[in-house]
Amino acid sequence: MSTPVSSSALAPRRNALGHSTPAATRRSATSWLAILFFAGALLFGATALALGDVFYLRLATEALIFGGLALSVDLLLGRVGLLPLGQALFFGLGAYVSALVLKHWSDSFWLAMGSALAFSALAGLIGGLIAIRSKGVYFALISFGLAQVLSKVIYNTRELGASDGIIGVPAAAVLPGLNSGTPEGFFLVVLAFIGAVYLGLRYLMDTPVGRQLDAIRTNEHRVAFLGVDPWRYKLAAFVAAACIAGTSGALYPMLRGFVSPELMFFQVSGNAIINVIVGGTGTLIGPLYGSAILTGLRSVVGSFTAHHHIVIGVMFVIVVIVMPRGLIGYAAPALQRWLDARRTRKETRP
Repeated sequence: MSTPVSSSALAPRRNALGHSTPAATRRSATSWLAILFFAGALLFGATALALGDVFYLRLATEALIFGGLALSVDLLLGRVGLLPLGQALFFGLGAYVSALVLKHWSDSFWLAMGSALAFSALAGLIGGLIAIRSKGVYFALISFGLAQVLSKVIYNTRELGASDGIIGVPAAAVLPGLNSGTPEGFFLVVLAFIGAVYLGLRYLMDTPVGRQLDAIRTNEHRVAFLGVDPWRYKLAAFVAAACIAGTSGALYPMLRGFVSPELMFFQVSGNAIINVIVGGTGTLIGPLYGSAILTGLRSVVGSFTAHHHIVIGVMFVIVVIVMPRGLIGYAAPALQRWLDARRTRKETRP
């Protein structure tokens, strides 16, 4: 299997003459693909609004929310080399905290998001202290086990709605005159949130911390030999991923008006991993493309058959075999070659 394309490998570089190297061009290609995604999301939202189609507007909002979960998975899988099979734990935790705040304390969007962030950070710290002591498949199984434990606790807690979850979550007040019950307004809020998370992660990956995470993924023992403690960086990445997943999950009850223990089940974590692999592991923008494609595909195929999981499974197998680097892993180099050719024509033009 080919090595996944990492966005750090797409960092800008210039040669001694000051000309951009192919790595710089690839970074430009990734930037253009990110611009294309967010511009396409805005265009889709505007089209759905013009047609008065609330269903597709809310579907796009849901795709963005699960795209946030996929970004948290990509941070661990694509940047640190940790496979989180239980990332839904933090997504569901954030959703439950948000639902409880909105239903029993306040309809404030900011209070719900802040509470979800705090609980997710605490849970991420505790879970990280347990999980990151292990590596490889053991880390994956421990993260899976933690999610199973918490989901079963909530599933059997009557005060949290047990298997029925929490229903009747009121709309969250984002700004005066804007709440999560307004489809077009909430879509823009979620899009802005996901855009901020994406830009924040891109910035982080260009810092020394991001380069240390890449080095840990490549060769953890060599990093430790150089005097850097990989454990601290892995814990920080785990907590950051938990915060991203938790705040993304906090948006879910604002959109759907309910939460259930199923948000912590393995299927949610598995779907996030599929989104990352289909979009392109380590590319950051790839998980958002994967989430949008697979959410739309589930909706379209699900309208024809209840066995849409079979179609998703077959597609996943094909992608892994044919495009192991994912959609962006192949699209970015192709766009890079086009940009290289275009720059060469400009430089050779008299």
